[in-house]
Amino acid sequence: MAGTNVSPIVPENQTKFTEFILLRFSEKPEQQGPVFGLFLGMYLVTVIGNLLIILAIGSDSHLHTPMYFFLSNLSFVDLCVVSTTVPNMLVSILTENKAISFADCLAQMCFFMVFGGLDNFLLTAMAYDRFVAICHPLRYSVIMNPRLCGLLVLLSWIMSLLDSLLHTLMITRLSFCMDHVIHHFFCDLTEILKLSCSDTFINYILIYILAGLLAILPITGILFSYIQICSSILKIPSVQGKYKAFSTCGSHLSVVSLFYGTGLGVYFSSSFTHSSWKSTVASAMYSVVTPMLNPFIYTLRNKDIKDALRKLISRIVSSRLSDLPS
Repeated sequence: MAGTNVSPIVPENQTKFTEFILLRFSEKPEQQGPVFGLFLGMYLVTVIGNLLIILAIGSDSHLHTPMYFFLSNLSFVDLCVVSTTVPNMLVSILTENKAISFADCLAQMCFFMVFGGLDNFLLTAMAYDRFVAICHPLRYSVIMNPRLCGLLVLLSWIMSLLDSLLHTLMITRLSFCMDHVIHHFFCDLTEILKLSCSDTFINYILIYILAGLLAILPITGILFSYIQICSSILKIPSVQGKYKAFSTCGSHLSVVSLFYGTGLGVYFSSSFTHSSWKSTVASAMYSVVTPMLNPFIYTLRNKDIKDALRKLISRIVSSRLSDLPS
């Protein structure tokens, strides 16, 4: 009819979308207390352990070398990784509020990807440092100069930020309709994409391309470095010399194995299992347990770190005792 105004049907899109629901690990109320206690304990251990590593390296002039420069940056990044996800989950358990706003969810996803990428690049830089130290020891101080070390860290930040921002911007163009429940304890990129009612083909293509460039290439670099390292160590005539050379990269090799081992666990659990709980547990191993164990690995296997920690703790205790009234 001529006098009738017909309004077009506009699908619900992200402009009307306000929040997600994070299901965390369990829906049962009686399990919330143990989960809260477990993750609070792991978070505190991670924060204290990585802070001690950073302070020990910063306070001991003998540790102002490229290897420990990268290690202090790795500890800072591990500290940021857990601080991006765990505190929000702990607060949601205490307040019994599982909702997270769309903007906060994107911010959490963005920061997690930045720090996850930094872990990847820093481990690669550390592998190159060990390669130069063992394969080209006479040129080590010339090659691994402060300028190069700073440049490697800066490039790691730039590439991680660009990767994260690109994925985040691609998420903002998507629409989200009825389902807004994330079966996870934080806002993971792939979990968010599953909830979109838009075409996510380009998003997944972007994930595969960037994963190939920013994950496979660093892994290849690490493998190449350790192939050269093993080749050089085998040429050392004495058993004691071989052990000493290998011990300088043993901690890094353990952290690399843990990082990529849990990372592959997350990938396979999300690709080949339909259990959201198993996928969440695998992600917790990757994003919470690994940063917690890294300080222990470097402390237990590294005499220099042990000595620096003893000096730091002794200095702190002495200053506290001197502040006490006589």
